[in-house]
Amino acid sequence: MNIAQSLDNLKLEQDAIVLYDALATIEKDPGRAAAFRHIAENERRHADIWASRLRDLGAQVPPPGRPRARVRLIIVAARVLGTRAVSDLVQALEGDEEAAYGAQEVHPDIEAIAADEREHAQIWKQLDDPSAGNGAGRRSMSAGSTQASAVVAAATHPRVARGAPESPEAITRGEGWHRSARSGTLRAVIFGVSDGLVSNLSLVMGIAGASDDGRLILLTGIAGLLAGAFSMAAGEYISMQSQRELFERQIALERAELEAMPEEEQQELAALYMAKGFPRPEAERVAARIFEDREGALDTLVREELGLDPDELGSPWGAALGSFLAFSVGAAIPVVPYLFGGGPAVFVTSLVISLVALFLVGAGVSLLTGRSMLFSGFRQLAIGAAAAAVTYTVGTLIGVGVAG
Repeated sequence: MNIAQSLDNLKLEQDAIVLYDALATIEKDPGRAAAFRHIAENERRHADIWASRLRDLGAQVPPPGRPRARVRLIIVAARVLGTRAVSDLVQALEGDEEAAYGAQEVHPDIEAIAADEREHAQIWKQLDDPSAGNGAGRRSMSAGSTQASAVVAAATHPRVARGAPESPEAITRGEGWHRSARSGTLRAVIFGVSDGLVSNLSLVMGIAGASDDGRLILLTGIAGLLAGAFSMAAGEYISMQSQRELFERQIALERAELEAMPEEEQQELAALYMAKGFPRPEAERVAARIFEDREGALDTLVREELGLDPDELGSPWGAALGSFLAFSVGAAIPVVPYLFGGGPAVFVTSLVISLVALFLVGAGVSLLTGRSMLFSGFRQLAIGAAAAAVTYTVGTLIGVGVAG
């Protein structure tokens, strides 16, 4: 292990410390905050390992510097949208770190750190899905993951940790963070803004190629903004409402089956738990206990058999509003300069701020994909610029043809 590689590894861990310290500060739920602090302590231990290695190699240990842009953007997104919304992004970052260590030479320190990174992934799974540690999956966890599970559970339920009993209702209220489905919020916002920006930039450039009338371009841009935003909102509403109706029908059918043949449904639930690794007697005992409460049995069947969360079927109106706003933000960028008139200066201003926005949107996409911010930014810039160039050329040809 050379000095350069050790410095790179130290930087990874220092960035991770900043990230998880920030997440622990941002998070309001005590259980999730405790999990983030636990991971941050692991990252500090990793950083100490690489600092010691550098000293052994006779190198100077650099102080923690500014974290990578990707880490800073995740922290900003967490402050705005909450830690649940950046779950996928942080897990992707963890995966990249594990892959980076996996590509290095075999070494006891690296193997131990890689095991910790796998533990972190398990903690995130438990934060996002409380059933992730059940059944066979629980028995296959490493000792470190099991310890992390205890940390998360104890921190989430401090009264249980102190030995005081809690009612099921209190536990349910305390675990509201388990049911969150907002990790796709950032994804929807970024791609909504991207759609609005690319489509309306192309429209505005097409009209600008055909005419230099600033009022016409402004009117067309506003029309394109409204038409696209309402189209996106309507499509999202219909899609979400249809999905919700489908899920509600599946739940209704499950309820009917439960009422018509409860014994068969109980056997199905027991079979599901057996498939997860429970022994038959234990699976049948758990299923029988659950079926003592029919509503609880229905809820469990819906989650286990259908893979649905009855509490998170989605809001069609919320999805429609989010799509409308995200598309509108992107579509407004090339239009705003034309509020102040027309002419070459306004055209250049519209084009420049749109190209800058394209790069920033592409950089935002890198949060989802894990690719380089420069690569994602320039890729988005190239795609948007190509679309604008094509429509501008077409608009110019049409304008010449009409004028001739």
